[in-house]
This record gives sequence, C-alpha cells and structure tokens, in this order.
Amino acid sequence: MDVVQLLQRQFIDYMKSLYMEHYLDDQFTQLQKLADESSPDFVYEVVTLFFQDSEKLIDNLTKSLNQQVVDFNQVANHAHQFKGSSSSIGAHRVKNQCVKFRAYCEERNHDGCLTVLQDLQQEYIVLKKKFEILFQLEQDIVKNGGTIPTMD
Repeated sequence: MDVVQLLQRQFIDYMKSLYMEHYLDDQFTQLQKLADESSPDFVYEVVTLFFQDSEKLIDNLTKSLNQQVVDFNQVANHAHQFKGSSSSIGAHRVKNQCVKFRAYCEERNHDGCLTVLQDLQQEYIVLKKKFEILFQLEQDIVKNGGTIPTMD
C-alpha cells in the first residue's frame, strides 16, 4: 500500500469515527458536496469562518452570564446563533449543547447555563482539534498527489 492509499484509508477511518462519535452529522456531508473544482477549499473556508464566529459567540455568552443581572433573552439569542452556525456545518455535539443552553435560559437557570457553557467550550475545543486533524490529513493526501476520498 503506497503513502496516498494509506493516507486515504486514514482519512476514511477518521471521518467514520467523527460520525460514529456524533461530532459530525449528515449536514457536514451536504457541506462537502458543495465543494467543487472551482472552490476546492470551500469546506475549509466555511469551517474556519464557523470557528472565528464561534469564538465571538462564546465570548458573548461568557460576558452575558457574568453580568450582575443576566439577560437570559440575550443569552438565549447568542445560544440560538451558535446552534444555527453549528448546525450549518454539521457540528452535532456542539449543536446539542446549544439546545441545552437555550433550555436553561428558558428556565432562567444561571448555574445550569454556566455548566452548559463549560460543556459547550469543551465540545468546541475538541471539535476544533478534530477538524485540524481532518484538514491536515487532507493536506497530506493532496501533497502526496492523491485526491480526497468521498464518503458515500
């Protein structure tokens, strides 16, 4: 087995694990299908924008929850934004944390919100690392003259 085949096998196995562990869902597959020869970096660019926006949203959530008087409607709006952006890239576990966040906001449960914020930040960090590994595998495949395998 040559280097490209080995890398492609690693890529496929890694992608399968991301789906099996519910880091990604079918929306990510749909996102991948939007990439073509004219925009080969489409997924990378969209995911990079997601992470840039997410940093701001996490910061906004943290600041909102640290206010003397918490505006739970504002916190819920930030969580809703985060849910939408995570849904758009298929970030399943992050999206689920956002759903929990909104439920705690509706209950006006400050401690619950703080706990979910920690969980959300952890899921976000793990997802970011997993995407870094995925994109590195893609780069290695292309650098060695191969093509990125599709998940069908």
